[in-house]
Amino acid sequence: MSKFELKLPRMGESVAEATLTTWLKEIGDTIEMDEAVFEIATDKVDSEVPSEVEGILVEKCHQVDDVVKVGDVVAIIETESEGAVAVHDEAPATVDGKEVVAMAEEAEAAVQQAQETVAGPTLAHTDTDRFYSPLVKNIAREENISLQELEAIEGTGLEGRVTKNDILSYVERRKSAGTSHKTVPRPAADLEPKTVVPEPVVPAQGTGAPKEVPAAVPTRGQDSGSVDKGLSNGEEAMPMTRMGKLIAKHMTDSVATSAHVQSFIEVDVTNIVNWRNKVKTSFQEREGEKLTFTPIFMEAVAKALKKYPMMNISVKGDTVIKKKHINIGMAAALPDGNLIVPVIKNADQLNLVGMAKVVNDLATRARNNALKPDEVQDGTYTVTNVGTFGSVFGTPIINQPQVGILALGAIRKIPSVIETPEGDFIGVRSKMYLSHSYDHRVVNGALGSMFAKAVADYLEAWEMDREA
Repeated sequence: MSKFELKLPRMGESVAEATLTTWLKEIGDTIEMDEAVFEIATDKVDSEVPSEVEGILVEKCHQVDDVVKVGDVVAIIETESEGAVAVHDEAPATVDGKEVVAMAEEAEAAVQQAQETVAGPTLAHTDTDRFYSPLVKNIAREENISLQELEAIEGTGLEGRVTKNDILSYVERRKSAGTSHKTVPRPAADLEPKTVVPEPVVPAQGTGAPKEVPAAVPTRGQDSGSVDKGLSNGEEAMPMTRMGKLIAKHMTDSVATSAHVQSFIEVDVTNIVNWRNKVKTSFQEREGEKLTFTPIFMEAVAKALKKYPMMNISVKGDTVIKKKHINIGMAAALPDGNLIVPVIKNADQLNLVGMAKVVNDLATRARNNALKPDEVQDGTYTVTNVGTFGSVFGTPIINQPQVGILALGAIRKIPSVIETPEGDFIGVRSKMYLSHSYDHRVVNGALGSMFAKAVADYLEAWEMDREA
């Protein structure tokens, strides 16, 4: 018998961690090769993680809602295979001569202690975007620390996370102030303490001086119950979904990171509309695929990226990374209203038939929530079709760490001036707008505009006798 460490797999160069959302197996369950053991979620996609071996689940190293780093051990599987990676007991690591305490043992002890102490309903501490380790959550439950109190504690850990020492210090301060709450069963309707707790000291924004935050002031992560109290008749509080929260953070982070600027260009796509109407039936009969406008636009964008490779870059700190491959993200709407961005890998190497097959496959599986993690990673440029919803044009937000995103507006029949050798006249043409958002830190107006013009030129030069 040996033990196999099932680790969180790599899910793309820009993803360093994921949230464990569901355990599909329990301790003692038998696991087959390639059978899903747990589910994870990133800001882009939900996915199952399968086992690389067959055996029995003997240990869960993380709990639901834990944020797990790529490469971290999530589960231990006991297997009879000789090729399994054994789990060895190693000496504690040292940092500057000090032993690092094993967090897993500490968390397990805290869980046991909490279970022995808490006899009634406990606080969940889950309605928050802030990360808390299982150990910190268990201490909070044991000490009846509300989510509002927990959110106000200043963290000294990585990225401001609350550590064991932070919460124990807070507990000591509260006890010394004579406001410690005894651990006794309480009714479910009275989970939040009604007494005013001592205000924790946190740094004032923009200064190094501390200031006091009154406990009554709403803090980040406050539960929806307090929101309900301020609603008028007929109003309804609707908490954001987990994916909605992640998308919201991704968008606000992008706006805070990039200097967004836009260029707009009108494109005459009459030839494309007429050509597609002529060939779409024969195309579907021959290839078994619908021919939409999307693969045509993607082909044009891929050609423009090849012509202007400095749009096919990313920014990391003060460094510009020029990408070798052209991987175009295709924003797709989900049934719940959220967006997901599957990626067309090596888009410049696909002909129109190949592009249509990839686009249709990714769009279908996106709607069915069947995309794999690596199919929403490694994009180098993004295209979004706002025309699907009737918008003439839009100003999309850049998908970090990319530097550009193109919005396709609705195709409309409009009166237009047509130039001919015999003179100008008015005719009905099919036209659309392209809206190009780009990062003005590294892309100047000339490049951003020339790229959009290149896409337009490819579309307007479409040949009516082209083979489908």
